[in-house]
Amino acid sequence: MSKILIVAEHLDGKLNPSTARCVTCAKDIQAAAIDVLVLAADPAAIAAEAAKLDGVTKVLTVARAENAHALAAVVAPQVAAAAKAGYTHVLAPSTTFGKDVLPRVAALLGVAQVSDISTVEGTHTFKRPIYAGNAIVTVEAPAGSVLVGTVRTASYAAAASGANAAPVEALALDVALPSHTRFVGLAQGKSDRPDLQSAARVVSGGRALGSSDAFKIIYALADKLGAAVGASRAAVDAGYVPSDLQVGQTGKIIAPELYVAIGISGAIQHLTGIKDAGTIVAINKDAEAPIFEIADYGLVGDLFKLVPELTSAVG
Repeated sequence: MSKILIVAEHLDGKLNPSTARCVTCAKDIQAAAIDVLVLAADPAAIAAEAAKLDGVTKVLTVARAENAHALAAVVAPQVAAAAKAGYTHVLAPSTTFGKDVLPRVAALLGVAQVSDISTVEGTHTFKRPIYAGNAIVTVEAPAGSVLVGTVRTASYAAAASGANAAPVEALALDVALPSHTRFVGLAQGKSDRPDLQSAARVVSGGRALGSSDAFKIIYALADKLGAAVGASRAAVDAGYVPSDLQVGQTGKIIAPELYVAIGISGAIQHLTGIKDAGTIVAINKDAEAPIFEIADYGLVGDLFKLVPELTSAVG
């Protein structure tokens, strides 16, 4: 039977929602055990959150001062060591964290990685998007080796939290950690709005806004909806908003319950980033814009007139 180890992603003592999405993927594999590994300087609060996730069998913690910051060079050897305790699968979210850590884990274990798992077909058979989401490929990994894979979090709902009470155990790993990598600092953008990657609602603007100042109507609607703000690559390249708001193949892949695309034509690279959204609303003056082909609701007209009217009508 399969035994799965999920590497928890966390920041500032809180579990990232992407970990709960990995648990949902792991449940599709129908493993005998789904354990979550928490590496931190003080893992207690994070482990308590992970223990509540439906489907988690056990939470393993490694408390080391070196784990105060998620450095891939430091985390990977510990994950690889933990994986050797009979685990058949090692999973992590396909986020910046997972993409940084798991390739190192795969290399240390001497196996190839399966990236961006979007559908589970079997214990070692999965589907994943390629060519900017234009095609889906089926990948089969060797059954005799540990499977290391990143999970496309936009393809999975988060596992429910609260009903479970998995045991938490401290794990002792005799691993010599490298010293050639050290933490210098973390620069984060501060915002009172929800995080774009995990927000239930997102309002995005495109190049049609014409300027950074015009983006204020996007922010106004987002605030009314309690939504995160996103943008197309064209808007980012034009300098209207910072790059951390970019949605799409080369930005953030998201799956909110509601996605409002304003002044966005709908290039394939952008559609790749939102195809798993629950409801898509598009506002564009071009009735032939590709965004309308996937939108659930569409408004054709002047966004500078329609968006303020919509904002006034909300709440």
